[in-house]
Amino acid sequence: MIECLPYKKKCHIGFVSTRFEGTDGVSLETAKWAEVFEKMGFRCYYFAGELDRPGRFSYLAEKAHFKHPEIRELYYTCFGTSKRHHRTTDKIYAVKQELKEDLYAFIRRFDIDLLVPENSLTIPLNIPLGIAITEVISETGMPTIAHHHDFFWERKQFLTNAVWEFLNMAFPPHLPSIQHVVINSSADDQLSLRTGISATIIPNVMDFEHPSPPIDDYTMDIRKDLGIKDDELFILQPTRVVQRKGIEHAIELVSRLGMKAKLVISHASGDEGYAYEQRVREYSKLMKVNTVFVSDIIDDQRGTTATGNKIYTLGDSYPLADLVTYPSNFEGFGNAFLEAIYYRVPILVNTYSIYSIDIKPKGFSVIEIDGYVTDEAVDLTRKVLTDFNLRNQMVAENYEVARRHYSYAVLQRKLTSLLMDSIGHIE
Repeated sequence: MIECLPYKKKCHIGFVSTRFEGTDGVSLETAKWAEVFEKMGFRCYYFAGELDRPGRFSYLAEKAHFKHPEIRELYYTCFGTSKRHHRTTDKIYAVKQELKEDLYAFIRRFDIDLLVPENSLTIPLNIPLGIAITEVISETGMPTIAHHHDFFWERKQFLTNAVWEFLNMAFPPHLPSIQHVVINSSADDQLSLRTGISATIIPNVMDFEHPSPPIDDYTMDIRKDLGIKDDELFILQPTRVVQRKGIEHAIELVSRLGMKAKLVISHASGDEGYAYEQRVREYSKLMKVNTVFVSDIIDDQRGTTATGNKIYTLGDSYPLADLVTYPSNFEGFGNAFLEAIYYRVPILVNTYSIYSIDIKPKGFSVIEIDGYVTDEAVDLTRKVLTDFNLRNQMVAENYEVARRHYSYAVLQRKLTSLLMDSIGHIE
């Protein structure tokens, strides 16, 4: 049992972010943390500007969302070409005060004992929210575990700005009641170097103690609905269409395999525009690769489209894929890597820095490229796709490695240590 001293009651966790909705990395990892917390005896509640959690556990504050018009205007003023003036600061503080009142109302409504800001003290998409959270923690001494996924200094668009004082104050803040969590060792090093803050590394995880469910009747049509013929390979690129995902490498690989295959890209372009998607489409034609974009029928929940077609989840598609391509140039960790391992699919990886430093040393067996596709990578891919004994050996070994290092049990051990320092004791 977990008790919150001195109250001797079941602890209430308050997750805080700009949004908890869909399949973005922050929302997915928050759901995993919440599942582990609840198994440990906690009750979890959510504060955000967009929510798909049950209403009885949620507090919606529309200006917490980074897409809110007032927040977008402030963002472009602080990080764009618009000139900042004194009214910008006034506006930041006015919205901050609204959000601060919402946060206090959230804490009172759900009797919150521990705050868990999810990337909202990390990426300054919503500066008033970050300041509001910082002030609430400072004023109350509220025990806090700040979960940082990717810092502003890791993204080029934040480095030219007019708000260094706010970034230094709140992204992240250095307060005694906050314990900081990062998802990789590079972030740990940089956080310490830049701010003097010590952090705990908790990587992204999956429930490797419980294997994925078997393919059911619902998913039996997925290859047909994706337009994949019986004699074609199903190559899955389970990412958004953004430049850092390096999708050109996947296209080149499929082209050089010399095997009938369809490259399926699961997600849309998102908030970063459509220029790169056009580039991917043109490159696919140039390389004579059959590439399809299926974000209309792959979503976070099963359902039907407006025309009555089935909607599948990404988890439905993984088990039926022959190969996962993950040629990203940069990732904060790499959820798609763990998902491919969890669903026992061979994977091609570009050796992005976090993979090389934190993941590769664990001993995974994958197809690697280092910035470009080589003959060796093509040959190994072809062998994995045709030698079922090799494929089965690779995916089985990878699953066991991941179970040891990236399971819910690992997450629970690390959270238990943080909780004992934050709120009381565990019996």
